[in-house]
Amino acid sequence: MADGQLFTLAPRVAQLRRSPTAAISDRIRELTEKGRTVVNLGEGELDFDTPAHIKDAAHRAIERGETKYTSVAGTRELKQAILRKFEQENGISYRTTEVIAGPGAKSLILNALLATVSEGDEVIVPAPYWVSYPDMVALAGGTPRIVPCSEHAGWKLSAESLVEAITPHTKWLILNSPNNPTGATYSAADLKKLADVLLKHPHVLVLSDDIYEHILYDCPFATLVQVEPRLRERTLVVNGVSKAYSMTGWRLGFAAGPQKLVDALEVLQSQSTSNPSSISQAAAAHALEAGTDFMDQWRDVLRIRRDVVVSTLSQTPGLRVAAPEGAFYAFINCAGLLGAVRHDGLLIESDFEVTNYLLDEAGVGVVHGAAFGASPYFRVAYAIETDVLRRACDAIQAACIRLVSSQPTRRSDTGAQAKIG
Repeated sequence: MADGQLFTLAPRVAQLRRSPTAAISDRIRELTEKGRTVVNLGEGELDFDTPAHIKDAAHRAIERGETKYTSVAGTRELKQAILRKFEQENGISYRTTEVIAGPGAKSLILNALLATVSEGDEVIVPAPYWVSYPDMVALAGGTPRIVPCSEHAGWKLSAESLVEAITPHTKWLILNSPNNPTGATYSAADLKKLADVLLKHPHVLVLSDDIYEHILYDCPFATLVQVEPRLRERTLVVNGVSKAYSMTGWRLGFAAGPQKLVDALEVLQSQSTSNPSSISQAAAAHALEAGTDFMDQWRDVLRIRRDVVVSTLSQTPGLRVAAPEGAFYAFINCAGLLGAVRHDGLLIESDFEVTNYLLDEAGVGVVHGAAFGASPYFRVAYAIETDVLRRACDAIQAACIRLVSSQPTRRSDTGAQAKIG
């Protein structure tokens, strides 16, 4: 028997997709190794270094010998810092037994689904969505119920759509604000409308993914439990230090919610990853206590980069883009490029083929919208050095101009611009 036949994958693994964002990064690395110059606008992390005071806190923890196992749910110091963060920044009070730290927010989200979802349960996932949500629901044995949210409605789930999506089988609603991949942000008024619906359906739990909380440009942050405290006992608030503090590699997330659920997360974590890194916990505790003043400068830089993307690509034939309200992504409408024929004779029929064209022709890696449950779009992650970003956007624009100028055109359905056909 061949070695490969010995390893028959379980259905729960065989049905999973590889992360599209990881796949594009791997392809870019392969092209770079072959000598191609490629700009990666597909990866979701800030290019800023972790602040020095946070790194110093990690060094001090090492020098103190804090290099051993900790409590599975996190050290007392970190949990106290998390409690103060929720109290001071969000106006929500939790007990120590209602918070848990884990090796990344992603791990905590998966464990929450594993702890609660059974076969036949449905999880409402507004689209566009972070690429991992549907696969994690499926891995937990549930059914993702994808609810499309339109570009014209600001990519936000409406109360009417939520009402239509809820069934007796609904277990969770996942909310992500600011949103990856669109940057859409739910205001307190938006959340109040959703909360009014949820109050009428007490069997629905809410997973509030707030990981981009501090990356907002023009509006204040609001989270669901803050807006409607009556939902506290059936909401899990997930956050972490990866995005706002530029600590993706430190792998430290945290969550707060009902003790029964948090206890289950701790049990699952104890049998899988166990505690997050002791060094990362010390750094995160310091980060949460030390304040966020440095983020003002970061947001100023990100706002400039956002405007570079919007100003350049909104003037690009075949593309349409609106300014995102938060996070560091722009979700680009590329319907105007569908039906075009590349110079090598290949027909562009999908947003995936648009992204392949941009990689081949412009040397820029972006992620196709279908990976996020919405086509025809692609996502640009603009958290890279500003001059590099500007050159990348110029290269995208030039590639689109070359494509459009070589095609016959017909009148667009919207009348906004010529569509390739």
